[in-house]
Order: sequence, then structure tokens, then C-alpha cells
Amino acid sequence: MSDNIPFEIQSEIIKRLPVKSLIQFRTVSKPWKSLIDSTPFINHYSSQHTHTQRLLVTYDDPVDSATTYVSIADDDTFPQQKVSYSLPLLTTNILKYSSIIGTSHGLVCLYGSDPIDKEIAVVCNLSIRKAVGVVMPDLPSGLTFGIVVGFGVCRETIDPKIVKITYISSWDDMESISSIPSQVEVFTLSSGAWRGPCSSSNLPRKSIRFSLDSVVIDGVLYWLAADGVNTRSGYNYYMLIISFDLTSEEFGEIYLPDSLARVDDYNLSISKVRNSLVVLRRFLDDSGFSVWMMLDGVPQSFIRMFTIKSPDLLIKGFRKNGEPIIEMVQHHPGQRDGSFFVAYDPCSKDVVNLEIDVFARSFCVFPYIETLLLLDQPDFVIYDQGKATLQSVEPSDEGKNY
Repeated sequence: MSDNIPFEIQSEIIKRLPVKSLIQFRTVSKPWKSLIDSTPFINHYSSQHTHTQRLLVTYDDPVDSATTYVSIADDDTFPQQKVSYSLPLLTTNILKYSSIIGTSHGLVCLYGSDPIDKEIAVVCNLSIRKAVGVVMPDLPSGLTFGIVVGFGVCRETIDPKIVKITYISSWDDMESISSIPSQVEVFTLSSGAWRGPCSSSNLPRKSIRFSLDSVVIDGVLYWLAADGVNTRSGYNYYMLIISFDLTSEEFGEIYLPDSLARVDDYNLSISKVRNSLVVLRRFLDDSGFSVWMMLDGVPQSFIRMFTIKSPDLLIKGFRKNGEPIIEMVQHHPGQRDGSFFVAYDPCSKDVVNLEIDVFARSFCVFPYIETLLLLDQPDFVIYDQGKATLQSVEPSDEGKNY
């Protein structure tokens, strides 16, 4: 870029470049590297809403069973533009096994155990191959308590946060437990430490039992949950949604209409369509799904968007235009079942094949954008009890075109 162009104008031009170009341009000049690596630039760039929406899909490869990560551009070219990613080495070195618990602002949070069974979360940016590890605080032993973990980025500070909630596993134990130890703990990347929530006045009731199903929308985490009610015949429960605002760190409750609240928990799940919360209801005979959307963020104001009736299908996520990504299971006697995947238009009934064939029920879909978050973090750092330590790992190849 010409030296005759003022640096302020150069900066405005640089802000509009894709992540891949920014990483390359860091080697052009020291002023550009200093600008791109600065925390204010990273946060501003990562908070923009002009990034191309992508879908991050993960699945077990049918050849070697290895977990594969592929990003698909969710635009007019869908599903042709695919890029495959490999996890940063920090992730593969310290996690014996893991699963994705959430994506937000271009970050992916995996949760699992290390080789000595210590619970660890790893937040990684697949686009720039950076990752940080976070050792979980002491977890409750025994079967009395369960935990759920959520991940999201604060919309005000662009600070990644991990939220751990402890709950009572069985309603039969509720009366004998006066309080839940370390009920809610929050990790913020800016501090590198765990702490209690900023607001502790409205923590979830003891009767709330959480599902692992969670989603983050516009800086708010949502969990599917069940609330147990003691009756003469024992505990009955109804389904609801618990929210956690990543800015104020306050909890909220979203009540579901009776047609959803009285459904067994294993027949419900939550997701998002654009920036709206949706509830998926699976029919009892496994013959399909109905999809319900919350209107204008008003609790208990849900409308049924559409119903899909067909056996052997699973809704795995949604495109930005609202089309569901559907897994079609294929049964192979004597072998492991396989699947293929389509985007389905409920209005026209048209389908688009994603051209991905995998082992059945190993496929997951997450909304994803490319950002620079974590670029200003040290390489191979792990946070444990407020202290940061660096791991020694070998270099690795970059992601490649798929």
C-alpha cells in the first residue's frame, strides 16, 4: 500500500479485509503488524457484523473414524466453498477426548479431559490456529450433583467467558441439600481466572435440573432445563429455558407453552435461527420434528414455524436463511449406519445436498464466522487457578482447502 496514503486511511482499508489477508499482511510492515495485533483492532474487527456467515460442521470420517472439521460458506455459493481445519496443537496435546460445547464470535470451545482425567476447556480460533486452555475448577464428586458448561463472548467487552453451573442431579435429594456448593462460576479470558457471577441474587433454584443442550445468541446463553414440582404422587416436571446474560451475568427463566413444557426432555432440544431462539420437538414415534420459534424475545410467545414428518431424520442446525440442515440416516445391516446431509427449504420442499457422507449421528453443525480473537494471546497458554503456564508443543501444518 502506498506510503502516500495516510496511515489512518490504510487502517480503515485494513479493517475491511478477510482474516486470511490480515494474517498475511502482518508480515508486510511493522506498523501493520502492530495495528493488526493490537487488542482494540482485534476487538473492533471481531465485533463487526459484516463477516461472511459460515457453518462449522464436524463429523467422524468414515475411512479412519477421525473427527473432521469443515467450514462451509453460507452464501450464494452454498455448499461449494469448503475449507477443512485441523485443531491447534494445544488442543490435540492436552485433550484425550472432547466435544464442542459452543461457538461464538469465531471461537470454538471444546470440553473434555486430559490424559490424567483433569477436566479442561479449550477455546480455539480455527481460522488463525490459536488456542488457550482453561483448567476447570474443582468439580463435585459422587452422583449428587451434575454440571453444565456454557461458552460465549460478551457483546459489550468482546471478552470470552466460560460458565459452569452445578445443579442437583436428583429431585429426591433436593430437600436434604441446603445449598449447592460453587453453584455458578465464571471464567473470563481477560482475567485468566474463575470467579462468582457479578449478580448472585437470582441464581437458579434448587429444583432446576439442566440439560447439556445450550446455545448462545447475541451475548446471552440459553440452556434447556427441567423444573421439578413435588406432588402427592412424587415429582413431576415441566420443561423451561434458563438464560444467562454474559454482560450483566444475570439469570432469567423462559417458560414454554404447554405443548412443549410437558414433553419429555429427551424429545426436546434448542437451537437458533439467525438471532432467534428455537425449540425442536421430536415426535414420540421418531417420525419427524416440529420447529418452534420464540417471537421478539418474548418468553412463552412461541410459534410453530414448520413440521417435518419423515423417519430416520435429525435436524442438526440451521442456515442463516432459516433452512434446517437435516441428517438422513441410512441403515446398513451388519455395518455401522451411515448418513448424508441436506439443506431443506420448508416452503418449496427443495433440498441441497451438502455432499458429505459420514457415520450416522457423528455430524454436528455450528454457526461460525472468521475473526481475530485470541491473536493477542500467547501461544500454547493454559490457565489454571489464576495462573498462566506455557505448554511446549511442536509446529503443525495449516488448514487446507477442502
